Amino acid sequence: MRRNVHPNLSHVGIFVKSIETMEKFYATVFDLAVTDRGTGAVFKNMLVFMSGNPEQHHQLVLSTGRAEGSPSTVMQLSFIVPDLDALRSIRTTALDNGADKMIGLNHGNAWSIYFDDPEQNKVEVYVDTPFHTPQPCGQPLNLDLSNEALLAETEALARSLPGFMPRADYVRMMADRRSK
Repeated sequence: MRRNVHPNLSHVGIFVKSIETMEKFYATVFDLAVTDRGTGAVFKNMLVFMSGNPEQHHQLVLSTGRAEGSPSTVMQLSFIVPDLDALRSIRTTALDNGADKMIGLNHGNAWSIYFDDPEQNKVEVYVDTPFHTPQPCGQPLNLDLSNEALLAETEALARSLPGFMPRADYVRMMADRRSK
């Protein structure tokens, strides 16, 4: 009998044009540390391994090999932060370090900012809310509101949508579903 196997996504790698520019951006904006670097034995690209978690050797791998003038094929790289103040801080730091096309969205279940890194890869940074709403859901996000006002606005939005439930209930439901 085969046991249930539930792999967890642990890291992502992207091809870059300027490994130095991208290393600096992700180190500065996300406080990722370089854990290793070198030329790959098989693919022969220069690789930079980066992590913000001491238990993970790398969460992001930057690899040379993206041709000058080639468009990004990254739909989004997503980072979670613990609270709205951290989200606001990342917004400022990202803009100060070359991010552009900044947009904020209230997904009901998360508050997100999206922006392009220096090589036009879409990056999302988000905070979970205490609510669950089916996706996609995206209303404008005003991070200039107080935390209390934003929470009240989000709760009203989430409760107005079919499928609303408290996040804790959704997490329990998913845990039950995965255990079967």
